[in-house]
Amino acid sequence: MSGIYLHIPFCKQKCAYCDFYSIANTKLMDDFVNAICKEAALQKNFLGDEEIQTIYFGGGTPSILDNMQIEKILTSLYKYFKIGKNCEITFETNPDDMALNYLMSLKNLGINRLSVGIQSFEDSLLKLMKRKHAANQALSAIKDSQKIGFRNISVDLIYDLPGLTLKTWESDINKILNLKIQHISAYHLTIEPKTIFYKLLNNQKLKLPTEDESLNQFELLTEKLEENGYLHYEISNFAKDGFISLHNTNYWMNVKYLGLGPSAHSYNLTSRQWNIRNLQGYLSSILQGKIPFEKEKLTKKEKYNDYVITSLRTMWGINISKLKNGFGNSYLNYFLNKTKKYIKQNLMINKKQNFVLTKKGKIISDNIIEDFLYI
Repeated sequence: MSGIYLHIPFCKQKCAYCDFYSIANTKLMDDFVNAICKEAALQKNFLGDEEIQTIYFGGGTPSILDNMQIEKILTSLYKYFKIGKNCEITFETNPDDMALNYLMSLKNLGINRLSVGIQSFEDSLLKLMKRKHAANQALSAIKDSQKIGFRNISVDLIYDLPGLTLKTWESDINKILNLKIQHISAYHLTIEPKTIFYKLLNNQKLKLPTEDESLNQFELLTEKLEENGYLHYEISNFAKDGFISLHNTNYWMNVKYLGLGPSAHSYNLTSRQWNIRNLQGYLSSILQGKIPFEKEKLTKKEKYNDYVITSLRTMWGINISKLKNGFGNSYLNYFLNKTKKYIKQNLMINKKQNFVLTKKGKIISDNIIEDFLYI
């Protein structure tokens, strides 16, 4: 089982928190679509003869593409890869792009999972984040998607935002629950270099919530979602039964994947590679029949660190047999020695030879995971 990720690097405007590669100029969209189709042809052997179980349109803003451009990309994928009959095809979209006829065209093209970038239902916070949509548009977009038959919808929310109160956060969560959404990705705000928020923070024009306020928001999120039947299967991800994101789970389960488009990453179990973060350079190289990427062959230490970073974020955790068979006794003993203090502090438990973080441990997961890395 393998997956394909497509990075669509166009946005109407840059959000204040975003550091993903994107540009606001859409003049080169047709050239880009042609290039990503050609890259698919050039990379047709990267995953061997494996069946593709997931396709993910990310970005950027995939919903900036029209239906003919989307169809052209999908046609190329079906031409060059063995796409599974029940392939999960996820399409990221923003509420302001989700007109009813556009949603219908997505469904007719075979898109069977939507990932909607809501982020907040508070208009003042949407404005602060430089989002293009209003809160009422988000509600309408979800309801329209459901009306025309989308039965697998994920929404993105962000907490720890400047000015976000616990009351507003609870209201956001309740709106999602009332919409009966199948999947929720809720991300703690991270201030990344070169973003608008980073500049505002450095100029003391941005006041972030305190650590206690942040913890209260996370605890409220997990409690309310778990009470309402959502499985907390990864630090930032919650799903109803049967609606775990297969594509993202591929990343956490050490499955091969191919990334197409500028800045997209690929992994084949022994090495990882990433395309350049430059649209003009990407287009120029693809036109010459070359893929503009950098490559890194993974050492055992790097594979171990990757396994720890991805697995400890999930409800499946670190499997002892897998750790021993994959990395040997030295790495196993290194890991087991580290677990003792976290088990004693009730931050980690051993569940049938799988070491997983407790709810308390998830709150400080970044610090715990960093301690397990083999330096």
